[in-house]
Amino acid sequence: MAKYTFQQFQTEYPDDESCLAKLMEINYGGTDIVCPGCKKRASFHPMSKRRAYACQECGHHVYPAAGTIFHKSRTPLTKWFFAMYLMTSTRHGVAAKEIERQLGVTYKCAWRMCHELRKLMASADHDFGGGSTLKGHIEIDETYVGGRRKADEPDNKTVVFGMVERGGKIVAGPIPDVTTYTVEGIINENIVAGSTISTDENRVYHGLRHAYAHGTVNHSEEEWVRGIHHVNTLESHWSLFKRAVKGTHVHISAKHSWKYVSEFSYRRNYRHSHWTMFNLLVQAFALPRLQDA
Repeated sequence: MAKYTFQQFQTEYPDDESCLAKLMEINYGGTDIVCPGCKKRASFHPMSKRRAYACQECGHHVYPAAGTIFHKSRTPLTKWFFAMYLMTSTRHGVAAKEIERQLGVTYKCAWRMCHELRKLMASADHDFGGGSTLKGHIEIDETYVGGRRKADEPDNKTVVFGMVERGGKIVAGPIPDVTTYTVEGIINENIVAGSTISTDENRVYHGLRHAYAHGTVNHSEEEWVRGIHHVNTLESHWSLFKRAVKGTHVHISAKHSWKYVSEFSYRRNYRHSHWTMFNLLVQAFALPRLQDA
């Protein structure tokens, strides 16, 4: 695994100026650019009291943080970048209370930072990971997260649906229900026709054999492997996710569950390189600007 140590992080981002310089590089290509104001190629220098750079020729200001999650945030950039480092340095995630303690911010600020970074992970995973198209041999499974069942009340757990390529990426997220209509729609949208699919014996998957090479294992009979077919890779991911939710976050709401699922999917997809995991998040700061251009 390509490591990215805390010492390397501190060397690369020691202060707000270095963080802003990175944003300038990502969003504008550096400080020697064609000025949007005077239309001349000029050098831009950082301003002392603003998160901005000024043109050496005409004084035009550019704001590298505009359109990113830092927009209108008064939290220092070094704290944002350190929060990113913490969230990509662990397998089990980081609680907002831990971010509060480590960064010296309020819990409200820490909570918002964590959720903004989870949304950024979802965006980076989709845009840098080649979208959600899966092919080859894919395992499919669903699991249930959170919620508490009381007497005479329906089960209010969140259904999380996942698809993982053998030796490849995972795509997962909450779904409203486990019905053939819902499940087959997601599968047809994300998996290339003709791929090999492994599932459990749930009847919502029975129609997949018409478009895919579909095989099942019967968990109710304690059958975990049948030839090349099993869903053990996905079951392992669900196990890690649930242990992390229980041990780190204690509880997650249905409203925000997609962010936590996206966070763990992103972390798994780039688990072989911590450096890549962190730096793809940094590169993702340019995505809103590119989409608006």
